[in-house]
Amino acid sequence: MTTEDPTTTLLRLRASIDNVDAALVFLLAERFRCTQQVGELKAAHGMPASDPGREEQQIARLKRLAEEADLDPEFAEKWFNFVVAEVIRHHTAAGAVRGGR
Repeated sequence: MTTEDPTTTLLRLRASIDNVDAALVFLLAERFRCTQQVGELKAAHGMPASDPGREEQQIARLKRLAEEADLDPEFAEKWFNFVVAEVIRHHTAAGAVRGGR
């Protein structure tokens, strides 16, 4: 039976973590490209920057997904709230720019 050297195992695991981190960054960038379009649409039509009903639905959905993925649902909610706060900031800025034209 061959066992991997702990240093080799650590390097392999860290490489996997680095790959996941890179994927997350690119996925977040794509998400923000989509939400930027939503913000522009909302600004163009005088819609509010936030949608509390939609946010509640998303939190419930993400918590269910987190449970299925064996991830702490409270962490998933904190992550979502963090991202949504940034999205709302972008939407508010888009509305301010649009309103200033």
